[in-house]
Amino acid sequence: MQDHSDLEIFARVVRAGSLTQAGSELGLSVAVVSKRLKRLEERLAVRLLHRTTRRVAPTDVGQEFFQRIAPIVDAIAEAETLVSQRASRARGTLRVTAPSSFGRLHIVPHLSAFFALHPDLVLNLELSDDFEPIVERGYDLAIRVGTLESSGLTAVRLAPVRRVLCARPSYLDAAGRPAGPDDLRNHVCLATENQNPWRLVGPDGPCTVSAAGPLRTHSNEVVREAVIGGLGIALRSTWDVHAELRSGLLEVVLPAYTAAAQAGIYAVYPSRAFVPAKTRAFIDFLKRSYRSSAAWPEP
Repeated sequence: MQDHSDLEIFARVVRAGSLTQAGSELGLSVAVVSKRLKRLEERLAVRLLHRTTRRVAPTDVGQEFFQRIAPIVDAIAEAETLVSQRASRARGTLRVTAPSSFGRLHIVPHLSAFFALHPDLVLNLELSDDFEPIVERGYDLAIRVGTLESSGLTAVRLAPVRRVLCARPSYLDAAGRPAGPDDLRNHVCLATENQNPWRLVGPDGPCTVSAAGPLRTHSNEVVREAVIGGLGIALRSTWDVHAELRSGLLEVVLPAYTAAAQAGIYAVYPSRAFVPAKTRAFIDFLKRSYRSSAAWPEP
């Protein structure tokens, strides 16, 4: 068992928001985690954490303490990784966050092959449509889909993204096939709240379409299932609906128009002088897997 310092345990608990989760990631029991935290609080003579039956959150003093010691804890972990055997072999726990649909479709199906290559690695995979803060939550890596804003993080492009308008043929047979973007105003348009309006580019240049319809949601999964169910027209990435497009369950609408943004699929991680072997291994594996995937070509 690795010898974890009290500061490392405290930082992991703050990031996980749970003694149970932190203990699982560190390979320690909840009782040991609780005992070590109590020892740290007694040594500092201050209360660092608010504890409830479900969550653990830092006190004001605890938050200030965490902000000071977290970079130190991370630097020590990085130094240990650099000089240990882990520098050449992927091992330990890798914490990854990814969007729900993408993770379900394009990460989970590859895990069997990944673990066969890296049997000493444990993957803690969290699927969420929220952009979790990587450093603050203690993630080693995040998968981001779309266009990236400037940040202090390092990004590696894994694959391109092409987004197309699509709908179920039965819906189009009943509602009519639009001849141009203006006709979309007469259709049920399905979009998440943060992807409305649609910004498209076509033969006449860019245009903006307000996606109006009876469905309101922040979930990409909901939009995906709604368009497959025949509710209306949606703007979807080919990685999300390539199987349905190939089978004919969905049909491309206005094929001359696609999303304007030059989006991509990225692996994003904290900028470091040394990238741990476990992080490199996961990124390299995904790049190889996506290079041969049928999800990226145009429909």
